[in-house]
Order: sequence, then structure tokens, then C-alpha cells
Amino acid sequence: MNNKFSGCSSAYLLVSHGSRDPQHQIAVEKLAASVRQQLEASTVINQYRNRQDSNLVLVNKPQTPIVAIAQLESTARPLHQSIIQLGLKLIKSGIKSLRILPLFLLPGIHVKEDIPAAVNLATEILEETIAIELLPYLGSSLSLTNLIATQFTKLNAPARILISHGSSRQGGNRPCEEIASKLAVDLAYCWVSPSLRSTIAKIVIQKTKKIAIVPYFLFTGKILKSIAAEIEILQQEFPQTRFLLGEPLAETPELASEIIKIIK
Repeated sequence: MNNKFSGCSSAYLLVSHGSRDPQHQIAVEKLAASVRQQLEASTVINQYRNRQDSNLVLVNKPQTPIVAIAQLESTARPLHQSIIQLGLKLIKSGIKSLRILPLFLLPGIHVKEDIPAAVNLATEILEETIAIELLPYLGSSLSLTNLIATQFTKLNAPARILISHGSSRQGGNRPCEEIASKLAVDLAYCWVSPSLRSTIAKIVIQKTKKIAIVPYFLFTGKILKSIAAEIEILQQEFPQTRFLLGEPLAETPELASEIIKIIK
């Protein structure tokens, strides 16, 4: 069989929340492409390493890994239907497994209920024709802390703030609290206390000249734009302090490598 799926034994599906902002879709596609490219590159390296004779040349280009994307919301097709559609294509091509990674940073209702329900429904319909595995959500990976630490290091400021969406659910902010504690940084939220303004006001009192603010978000969107706008206002209010805003995690080149560690 000659198609883009032939020659692969497994496939991967990255599930994001979804957004009506076209930039969100572009960012997800870019991340998936980076994961795909790194998977292909690692396949080439492994094939060379497995050869007994280092002088042999790799003649056949390895099959491009399958890294598909799907959205939970803001899409015409429900998630379980997207999984079924992809599963049927994989089955016809002889692919026997599909691993699904939720691109979420916090363990909210989408991670705990919505995505598992969609995966279970798709699994029931596809029966045992393909092995579907739901992986732990991206934010559960301890290595993400290293990506955040790298951003703080690059911004190089004496005061540091990690800002997240924030959750009113009991224990919903624990992952952020653990990261902030490990990195010894201040924590701020968009929708619950402490707010970015109150956190900055506390730091500015200490006459700090520079504050690094790293967003605990995957993709650029309305919330991040609002954070950037708020920082511009705060910059005018506190001209003696310089505010440095970091990037969402998907904009960092290291995130694709961390995703590969999870899905492999």
C-alpha cells in the first residue's frame, strides 16, 4: 500500500483545547510539525546506531511519523469523531496503535472527564481494531519545569513571576504552586488571587529594577494578549521597573523534544 500512513507501526494524536483564533491552529500545527520532524530525525539516528558496520550508508529514507492534531472545542467535529476518523485511516494502512496526548497544562474537567470520555467512546466504536492509549496530560510532565526555568534564566531578572490562568477548583492550581515553589518564584493568576497587579505591586515596593514574567500557557491567545496589555499599563505606572514577558511554552524549541519523551 502506497500512502502516507504505510510503513508506520504507530501514530500520535495531539489534542488541544481549541480556539476560534486562527493563530491558535497555526501554533498547534507548527508544534505538531516540529514533533514530527524530531521523531523522523531520531529514527534516522537510531537506524545508523543499530548498524554494525558504521561505513554502511542509509539508502531508504525512513517513513515520516504520523503526528495528527485534534481540538476538543471550537471545531465542527466532536473529539470522539476525530479519533474515529483517524483510527479508520490508520487501520486501513495496517497501523496497530494510536497514542493520544492532551495538550493541557492543568488537570481540569477537560483532562479528567471530557477527553477520557471521548477516547472511551471512540474505543468502543472501533472495538479492538486498533490499540488506543490515552497518555497523561502534558502538564503532568516534570520536565516542563526545566523549560520554564530556562526562560527565567534567559530573561535574567532578579524578580520572577510565573503567571497562569488559575482555577477555582480545589487543587486545580497545585501544579503551578509546585513549579513556583521548586523555582523559588512568585505566582500570579488571571482569574483568581493573587493577581498579576498585586504580585507586581508587592515586588515593586522592594525597589526591584527588573521583573521577569513567564506565562504558564501553551499557545498565544486572547488571555496572553490581555496579559501583555496589562503589563504595558503597569509599565507606565511603574516606570522605574522594567517588565520582561516570556513566551508561551509552544514557542520554545525545547517543547517538541519534551513531548517526544512522553509519547515514545
